Amino acid sequence: MTILCVRFQLPPTREAALPELLGLLEEFTPVVEALPPDGALADLRGAERYFGRDAVELASVIRVRALALHGVDCVIGAGPGPMLARMALRDARPGLTRAVPGGGECDFLAGRPVAALPGVGTATARTLCEYGLDTLGRVAAAPLSTLQRLVGAKAGRELHEKAQGVDRGRVVPNGVSRSLAADRPFDRDELDPDRHRRALLSAAGELGARLRAVDKVCRTLTLTVRYADRSATTRSRTLPEPTAHSAALTRTAYDLYEALGLQRARVRSVALRAESLTPAEHASHQLTFDPVDEKVRRIEEVADRARAKFGPRAVIPGSLAA
Repeated sequence: MTILCVRFQLPPTREAALPELLGLLEEFTPVVEALPPDGALADLRGAERYFGRDAVELASVIRVRALALHGVDCVIGAGPGPMLARMALRDARPGLTRAVPGGGECDFLAGRPVAALPGVGTATARTLCEYGLDTLGRVAAAPLSTLQRLVGAKAGRELHEKAQGVDRGRVVPNGVSRSLAADRPFDRDELDPDRHRRALLSAAGELGARLRAVDKVCRTLTLTVRYADRSATTRSRTLPEPTAHSAALTRTAYDLYEALGLQRARVRSVALRAESLTPAEHASHQLTFDPVDEKVRRIEEVADRARAKFGPRAVIPGSLAA
């Protein structure tokens, strides 16, 4: 176990603290990859030798330091590679590190649904399940030629390797991307598409308000849908023009959601991320001569002033989006 996947339990209002927490990880290893808004991968191969402790023991030290120095708890997954560390994180709980020991990769993966494997989307999972390959153990035992006929030569080879615990990923040091996120968890696994859309409306409204509050616009919007089985689907789209307009963000969020074709999926949460942020003063707005759009923008300005004066609860996020 040489890779840690750490998720700091940061509220949305403290996303700016991530660089400091990454600095904490860099005290142990220079090979740290930021996973905004609240996570990171850390390669501890050198640190294990230097400190004379294994990754799980170092994870405990990191957790204590994060609490003591920043008042932030974290959940941590550990594994031989980034993919396995990320998957272990899904089973982790505060105060405990979920570890996948070297040599135990197949046992860890065997009983998991095929959709739990990173890179396996809804359509691929459906195809595999139709042929009885509904768990990673069955995928790992299937002939490579069978998988390649079902999902293609390259995808089949990668799927076969990953299901057998072969993790060829690596931690790539990077900086914290400039982004903002809004997460909407449901009280229970939600089947109703109308409730999914209302959650997206609220999240897009919050993102728009936060972007305008810091005079930023975004060029890319990313939707992440998490399901009852702990798997997730992520899709991104580049906007026609950089914007902080809640209605534009909402329309793009709806388009991303509709493209997934979820139908009766059991959804645990939806999240939107505004990425590729730039100063609003550098952005241009294409005039539409649409009186409705201009009216909504004027209402947004009034709502933003109300929030600035009376606080964020003065206006319900998303209530003004089209």
